[in-house]
Amino acid sequence: MLISFNKPWGVLCQFSNRESGAASSATLADFISIPAVYPAGRLDRDSEGLLLLTDDGKLQDRITNPVFASRKCYLVQVEGLPSASQLARLRQGVKLKDGPARAYSVELLAKKPGWLWPRNPPIRQRKNIPVSWLEITLTEGRNRQVRRITAAVGLPTLRLVRLSVGAWDLHGLQPGQWRKEPLPGQ
Repeated sequence: MLISFNKPWGVLCQFSNRESGAASSATLADFISIPAVYPAGRLDRDSEGLLLLTDDGKLQDRITNPVFASRKCYLVQVEGLPSASQLARLRQGVKLKDGPARAYSVELLAKKPGWLWPRNPPIRQRKNIPVSWLEITLTEGRNRQVRRITAAVGLPTLRLVRLSVGAWDLHGLQPGQWRKEPLPGQ
């Protein structure tokens, strides 16, 4: 079984909330009640968008293992107006603490996509600092990689929405919605 889920902002990519403290976070169990499916990859609590879940260990490995170079596409709101050199550095690669990292592709969008839902809570906006929208595709998925590479070139990420993983995409799913997908080869 394979499920595409549009993970809302603030939701943990696990089925139980092991955090202690006054405020508990929503988990996948608040949206998906199918037994024995597990995330194929992760999205941070402060990221949104496509999360794949499966009960098939081999498929989970195929989606997440860097050997298979599964493309992951993200819509990224950054603080500032990217220069040509900043975009080039994202494409060519930057040095992070855990080694070099680069985007497979980077496209500067003219404006925020009209289909994008509002985020709750809203993104902070600074009156005198513009924001820009990028579409970034990676073929690896290290911890907070998009946020770290944009920060490394001086473009802090404000909002991050995963649009697709391999052949699967977010199309038609609103935050909190999910659908069953055909398995590869079916």
